Amino acid sequence: MPRTSSGRRRAGNVQLTVQYATRARPVPSERSIRTWVQAALRTSARLTVRLVGLPEGRALNRDYRGRDHATNVLTFVHAGRPPYDGDLALCAPVVSREAREQRKDVMAHYAHLTIHGVLHLQGYEHEREPDATAMEKLETRILKRLGFPDPYATQSEHGRHPQ
Repeated sequence: MPRTSSGRRRAGNVQLTVQYATRARPVPSERSIRTWVQAALRTSARLTVRLVGLPEGRALNRDYRGRDHATNVLTFVHAGRPPYDGDLALCAPVVSREAREQRKDVMAHYAHLTIHGVLHLQGYEHEREPDATAMEKLETRILKRLGFPDPYATQSEHGRHPQ
């Protein structure tokens, strides 16, 4: 794995496409999304990140997860081993609403959810408590390295994972 001058691992080649399919604001720049994706990747990947509105977010969640409501982030894995290949859908209105409700900076929340989705792309899960704990620690460590606070610091034990 390539290393930076500080000794940290660096992701391999990242082919990233960012699509803006919402009028909701604020949304992160392509540059910010690229930074967050690269921070969470351990190897090469091809990834599309699509920022969507409520109707598309709801349709994707309903059609692929059987849940008839928009959720904050969905990860679609096309190749679950390196080089990874997949799509992330971030529902902008949900992300903004959650940030307000949780009294978080909206870009910090976008960073967290992007990293969360990229970790899912690489096989991380949070259905079982040990896996959830490991995933949360990794998310927190990556976010800290990027200058963001611990996203779980002010949340209760119940429902702490992005839906």
